[in-house]
Amino acid sequence: MTDQRKYAEWERGSLFRNDRVVQAPPAGTVARDAAPVDPLAERPPMSLALVERGRERFGIFCAPCHGRSGDGNGIVVQRGFPHPPDYAEPRLLSAPDRYLYDVITHGHGAMYSYADRVPPRDRWAIVSYIRALQRNQTSTQQAAP
Repeated sequence: MTDQRKYAEWERGSLFRNDRVVQAPPAGTVARDAAPVDPLAERPPMSLALVERGRERFGIFCAPCHGRSGDGNGIVVQRGFPHPPDYAEPRLLSAPDRYLYDVITHGHGAMYSYADRVPPRDRWAIVSYIRALQRNQTSTQQAAP
C-alpha cells in the first residue's frame, strides 16, 4: 500500500472495464458546492384543491403570527412577538409568487425558515392561499366608500 501507482486523469488505466481513469458520476449525483435543485421550482396550476390545502397549512404554520386574515396580528404578536407585515401592503401585493415561496423556504427578518417543516408543494399551496387572501382584502377595500 505504500507504493501505489497513481493515475493521471488523462491516462489509460486498468481500474475499470472501459480503461478510463475518470468515470462519469452515477445518475442523480450532486456536487457538494452545487445549489440544491428545487423539485417544484414553478408553482403548480391554480386549483381549488391547492387553495384549500394552502388554507389548511396557513392556519397551522402562518396564522399564529400573520393572523387568520393575513393582517399580521396573530396570537403570537398579541403576546409581544414582532409584528409581521400585512399581506395587503402594496409591496407584497406586487411581489412575485416566488418571493413569497422563498420567504417561507429561507425565512426573512424575525421569521425563521420553514423548509424543514413545510414540503415544497405545501409552500406553493400557502402562496396560493395568500394570493386569495390578498384578492379578498383588496376587493373589500375597493368596495368600501
